[in-house]
Amino acid sequence: MSISLIYLLVAILFEVSGTTCMKLSDGFNKLMPSVLIFVFYGLCFTFQTLSLKNIDISIAYSVWSGLGTALIATIGLIWFGESMTLVKFMSLILIIVGVVGINSGK
Repeated sequence: MSISLIYLLVAILFEVSGTTCMKLSDGFNKLMPSVLIFVFYGLCFTFQTLSLKNIDISIAYSVWSGLGTALIATIGLIWFGESMTLVKFMSLILIIVGVVGINSGK
């Protein structure tokens, strides 16, 4: 596994953490999650930028956004008790198919 791919995966984890903190911040009413939003997104964009040194931007961004979306949807379902409808499920599948399509079109 290349260092750029590791950077990309770390960026995804920080992005998902930042987005989760958005929910936990209660509209910036809770201090720690509000501060962590900016910390996690700063780290996310740092690692995303480092990953672009050796990964095409179209591939890096599609993986970052697609995997991030799937992880956030899963966290919403499990941690925040959000519903999973057939439309949501199929939409997530389409996002995954799109990411695979972009990556296979090298």
